[in-house]
Amino acid sequence: MTHDAIILGAGAAGLMCAAVAGQRGRRVLLVDHADRPGKKILISGGGRCNFTNLNTAPDRYISANPHFAKSALGRYTAQDFLDLVQRHGIAWHEKTLGQLFCDGSARQIVDLLLDECAKGGVDIWLGEPATVDHGDARYRIRCGTRTAEAPALVIATGGPSIPKMGATGFAYDLARRFGLKVVEPRPALVPLTLSGEQALFTELSGVATDVVARAGKAAFPEAALFTHRGLSGPAILQVSSYWRHGDPVAIDFLPKSAPGWLASAKRSRPRTTLRKLLGEALPDRLAETLAAQLAPQGELQTLSDRTLQEAERRLHDWRFLPNGTEGFAKAEVTIGGISTADLSSQTMEARKVPGLYAIGEAVDVTGWLGGYNFQWAWASGWAAAQAL
Repeated sequence: MTHDAIILGAGAAGLMCAAVAGQRGRRVLLVDHADRPGKKILISGGGRCNFTNLNTAPDRYISANPHFAKSALGRYTAQDFLDLVQRHGIAWHEKTLGQLFCDGSARQIVDLLLDECAKGGVDIWLGEPATVDHGDARYRIRCGTRTAEAPALVIATGGPSIPKMGATGFAYDLARRFGLKVVEPRPALVPLTLSGEQALFTELSGVATDVVARAGKAAFPEAALFTHRGLSGPAILQVSSYWRHGDPVAIDFLPKSAPGWLASAKRSRPRTTLRKLLGEALPDRLAETLAAQLAPQGELQTLSDRTLQEAERRLHDWRFLPNGTEGFAKAEVTIGGISTADLSSQTMEARKVPGLYAIGEAVDVTGWLGGYNFQWAWASGWAAAQAL
């Protein structure tokens, strides 16, 4: 069977690319080893799919080339995908920080994409892994007993995050076969683990509070959550993308408090304790743990100004030294992937391998938490489809 393009991977990017190319008159084959399309879409956003972010901008993506994503994101915007959602009559709502979710179910986004594929006459093969061969400027695939060929092949099989959903490093292996470089992949948007003396914080499992979390130059003001293994919550997932082994993560537990607030409290409420004071601003168990580390005994009036200054400094810059992450099993996405140096930012085509494209999470472009990675999937898929 002959097609104009074969797309490997029926996730967000692959479905988008297939639908757009099909509606441009291309004969498209979409292939996935999973038995259903869009499996990771279905579990996203707590089952409601955080399908884009109104604040999408290139500086909210991590890549060895921070400029690479500008072209695709500029040509297919969050508003473009929102218009598509609204054309399909899908009710949606905005949560915090520009995050858009379905009112109903993530299934609505998968159905939207499948409807768009149907409009484009896309052929879909599911449930069998593909083997790929290349010669005479043609790409040939075999899925069980079925074979197909095309002058264009799109790698849209994602990264290895969430392997229980069938995710693998297939995209990287295939890219290397064609001589493309791969930026070392690592888990991103992932909980961090603690050990040693910091393991006492795991006793706070289930406690969450609003903080500012920092790793390197990146800082995120959102909630942090203590778990039985370490740290999680939106603020931690965000900084995990910037964190490297051996580096600390700094947390400001009281980002809204004014400088010198502990000294002021000592003057106005000399008989209160640090434990009680922290308990007015933080969850009780967390306040108890922090106070025990800083000034376990005594009223504020018994503590020196220097002690209070040091306590305040630590509360605004509490250093955790994670010993790792919870790995690809718990990572929402993958940082790294097929090197952007080997791809055209306009078309997503490999510079030295005509007809070979890479899109979505397979590429070394990783967005923040909150719909940014879906928007990259839509935008990169759309960009490749314009060139097929």
